[in-house]
Amino acid sequence: MARGRKAVPETIDQQIEKAQEKVIKTKAAYDQAVSSLQKLLDKRDAKRKDDLWNAVMKSEKSYDEILQMITKSPADQNE
Repeated sequence: MARGRKAVPETIDQQIEKAQEKVIKTKAAYDQAVSSLQKLLDKRDAKRKDDLWNAVMKSEKSYDEILQMITKSPADQNE
């Protein structure tokens, strides 16, 4: 039965260095993911604004009527 060499245990400093490198790489990936998410959210918000504005423009209601409908509280809408 062949036995391999025993691995030399890493020192605590080597373990810390590896952990720091992992954190740096993970943080960079996290930052990239957050940036991509923010771009997608911005695109979605811009589309929603365009859709809402187009709906307002096509509506037979006035801007003030639409604004009043949107800003009414639920209790006011039951009246």
